[in-house]
Amino acid sequence: MRRISTGSPFEASLGYSRAVVKGDWCFLSGVTGYDYASMTIPEDAAEQARNCFRTIFAVLEEAGFAAADIVRVQYTLIDAGLVDAVAPVLGEVLGEIRPAATMVIAGLIRPEMKIEIEVTAMRE
Repeated sequence: MRRISTGSPFEASLGYSRAVVKGDWCFLSGVTGYDYASMTIPEDAAEQARNCFRTIFAVLEEAGFAAADIVRVQYTLIDAGLVDAVAPVLGEVLGEIRPAATMVIAGLIRPEMKIEIEVTAMRE
């Protein structure tokens, strides 16, 4: 088993790995819209979603997986009113991959966070 970190302070303080790889599976923890290098986050929900996918794709690549290996995604939004704002990004990024998906409306741990995306990937 291999654990991957992005160096986010949340990983250390909350005791989790950004991803865990086991065989042909890669389990990515929920990713929010931060640029983890600078710990900045855009105000716009769609830009937060783009940042989520930048992090997700970088971690998948480090783990030896491709975006096309994503088989499951869970989106958590803080407000159902944000669905229309993020939908074009989700369709653009995953429209050809079309993993199984769930969308949940719930609070996140920081007020600036509007979306969190969790994925599971599997190599064939």
